Amino acid sequence: MNFVIYPIGVSGPITSAEPLPPLPKIPRGSLVVVEGKAPIWRYGMALHLLHGSPAAAIAFYDPRLGAVVVATHSREWAVGDVVDITLEGNPDQGSSEKAGRV
Repeated sequence: MNFVIYPIGVSGPITSAEPLPPLPKIPRGSLVVVEGKAPIWRYGMALHLLHGSPAAAIAFYDPRLGAVVVATHSREWAVGDVVDITLEGNPDQGSSEKAGRV
């Protein structure tokens, strides 16, 4: 399974008026992994923005767990699935292995 990283991290205090970064190119059927140190409401904004994308599923990255699926339009993924991913190498794309469910 291919995935696309969508980094939304911030380095300092921000307000909700700060725009999210532009979406990366998302191939139809891919898993989008949202990652970065950011307020929880910014993750909500990212989920809302990604909902209409061609992604099969959206996951939030937790360095302790991996990528946790939070929304899906695919039978391949279920909410709560934990995907074992490596965020090294190409920061925009990678490959993954399904690790199980929380």
